[in-house]
Parts: sequence; C-alpha cells; structure tokens
Amino acid sequence: MTEQDRVFQQTARVEDFAFDERVAKVFDNMVSRSVPFYNEVQRIQSDLIMDFLPEEAGVVCDLGCSTGTTLEYLTQHPKCPKSTHFIGYDNSESMLDKARDKLSVPLAAGKVSLITADLSHLLPLPACNVVILNWTLQFVRPIDREQLLKDIYQAIKPGGIILLSEKILVNDPVLNRLYIDHYLQFKISQSGYTDLENQRKREALENILIPYRLDENYQLLERAGFARIGTYFQWFNFACLIAVKV
Repeated sequence: MTEQDRVFQQTARVEDFAFDERVAKVFDNMVSRSVPFYNEVQRIQSDLIMDFLPEEAGVVCDLGCSTGTTLEYLTQHPKCPKSTHFIGYDNSESMLDKARDKLSVPLAAGKVSLITADLSHLLPLPACNVVILNWTLQFVRPIDREQLLKDIYQAIKPGGIILLSEKILVNDPVLNRLYIDHYLQFKISQSGYTDLENQRKREALENILIPYRLDENYQLLERAGFARIGTYFQWFNFACLIAVKV
C-alpha cells in the first residue's frame, strides 16, 4: 500500500525539492494528489501510445520514469504488442528502487529495462517509436531543454511520437493567476493538502520546477524538428502534448 504524503507537514525548514528516499516513499500518493486527472491522463496516454507501436520490436523510452507507474500502465495494456520493449530512465535511485518493485515481473521477463541517467547529460537513446516525458521537462534546466528534445527527435523513428506532459504558464497574467488559484483550491478541496503544505511545497519547488508557456513548449518541439504537434489534454495550468515525427 502506498504511504500517505506528509512530507511538507513534517518539515520545519523548507529546502529545495529533491526526488530522494523520503519523497520516493510517498511519491505515488503525492503525484496522484498533486496532478489533476493523473490517472485519466495515464489511461488516455496509454491508449494513444498503442496507436503508434508496431506489431514487432517496438521500443518505448520513458524519461523521468520515477516509480514506474506509466510503464506499468503500458505493459498491462490489453493492446500492447508482446514484443514491445520499455526503457525507463531516472536520475533517482530511490525512485528506481520503487520502480523495480512495481515492475518486477516484466523486468524478470526482459520486457522492461531501468537505467540511471541524468536527462541533462543523457547518453544517446536507442532507435525508438515513443518517448514519454511526463512532468519531467519542467525539471530540466531551461538551457538544456532544447538540446534534449533535439536528441530525442533524432532517436525517434519516422512515424513515432513524443508525449510531453507539463505544468504550464499562460500568456495573460490575470488568467495565469486564476488558473493557479483554481489549482491550489483543487489541492485543498480534492486532495486534502493544507494551505501550509501547499506553501511549503511551492517554496521547495521554486528554483527546481520552471514551467514554460504552452506556446514556448510548442516552439521547443518545432525547433527540435517536430512538425505535427497538438494538445490532447489540458486542465487549467496543466497540459499534455503530442508531437509526431513525420
């Protein structure tokens, strides 16, 4: 059973957010309570991915795979071709330890591989059909984002896709504030976080999570080489993008 997230109840001094052992223990609970429609996005995303997998020898790379939830969804999808190989990358060993427990069966069967990697200094990806960045690019230093997406573009086979889920800013400052207010209200009313927990987490993430506007993410994908780009889900200041390599 997943532990309840009490990380920001228990901290006296707010430090920069880190995906350490303390966070890894409660991460599944934290992300499901912090990301609106988290499970629905996972379901929609899994269905989309199946449309782009070949019947034989497909490869999916999940960059920032955390505890392996997305990979678990995909390996259990009823339409997933049996020969598809999944590779999860994360820079947190604590997160990968959780993923190893969650994915023990497909790992033992050779269907999944897990790799420790820093996305700012990523070794070349294998040729692949799908790359997933779920609430991950926002944690990569802005100066490194464009090159990462260009490297991803080179690895994706023609007809393959990148799926990018991000917390975003909006152009209009009044709407931006409104969206953030609705998100904070969601975290209080729907997820049970207190004002103090929200404030502490905001402070911890301030220098770590740097969101872009939706149009800035589109521009990054275009500069990387993607020509067919769309938003397949948005809830206030959260958006999910798909880009196809033609």
